[in-house]
Amino acid sequence: MAIEITTENFEEVVLKNEKPVLVDFWASWCGPCKMLAPVVEEFAEQQADVVVGKIDVDQHPLLASKYGIMTIPTLMLFKDGEMVKKSIGVIPKDALVKFATE
Repeated sequence: MAIEITTENFEEVVLKNEKPVLVDFWASWCGPCKMLAPVVEEFAEQQADVVVGKIDVDQHPLLASKYGIMTIPTLMLFKDGEMVKKSIGVIPKDALVKFATE
């Protein structure tokens, strides 16, 4: 299951994690975000090697601003505290797996 990431736990969950972290920037009113949500959840349940978290951009606008989120959903992959990949929009599960694991 995806972890809810907040301004308070971002550093611990994302930046200090030894595993790669896939972060889904989303909002409750966003139709494409709702389409992507089950794909992200399924990935989270199947991938033990990647931590999966979600950031509600309305609840945590400073994090969205810090990472330049202009469009949602946006997926970012962090490794060793650095953002290494970014994907904007809805992607199918096979593309998500490739994005987060290769």
